[in-house]
Amino acid sequence: MTADFLLTDALVPLRPSDTGEEALEIMNEFYIRHLPVVDQGKLASVISEDDVLDADPEEAVGEYRVAKLPPSVYPDDHLYDVMRQLVDNNLTVVPVIDREGSYVGMVTGEDLLRFFAQSSTFSNPGSIVVLEMGRHDYSLAEIARIVESDSAIILSSFVRGAVDSNQIEVTLKLNSQSIAGVIATFERFNYVVKASFNEKQLQDTLKERFDSLLNYLNV
Repeated sequence: MTADFLLTDALVPLRPSDTGEEALEIMNEFYIRHLPVVDQGKLASVISEDDVLDADPEEAVGEYRVAKLPPSVYPDDHLYDVMRQLVDNNLTVVPVIDREGSYVGMVTGEDLLRFFAQSSTFSNPGSIVVLEMGRHDYSLAEIARIVESDSAIILSSFVRGAVDSNQIEVTLKLNSQSIAGVIATFERFNYVVKASFNEKQLQDTLKERFDSLLNYLNV
């Protein structure tokens, strides 16, 4: 799935002549903290709520001293690239430009989170299993073989590890709601099962976390 799939039609970019006060009105209305500035069809900058609050509210945003190489993605970039830009640059919207630098649109963090939350990975019935292991012990092929030996399949997997640690955490979303057999098999093969969640626990946890993320974005 690519960035152009989630382009929003509810938001328009700022013009260099727009004031900080006008920018804040849009940000407050749509619960975002960033907006792209487009000059003659080209992405000029991305301003933040803090940029506006630190300046004269009646000053034109085109006069702000902000980075002239703003973060952005191309329309055919994967949604993971959009997520990376959101996280790395602490953004609430990511501008989308073509190869010539012309502005195409923007993707909001809320729309991206909603897309992932409503994807089949999250919405399909199933369970979560969290494994902990050394980096050198990780083999998705072996993990999949163990899961499939108990008539289940992996819908998605996520690997997380600290830079200064040799340990990683592997989170698996399985299609089966009955995972006692899978857990027993993992333990028989000396895997450390750090946590597991059945369907009801999974739905409650995902809903709580998704609501918390949306509340954070609406602050």
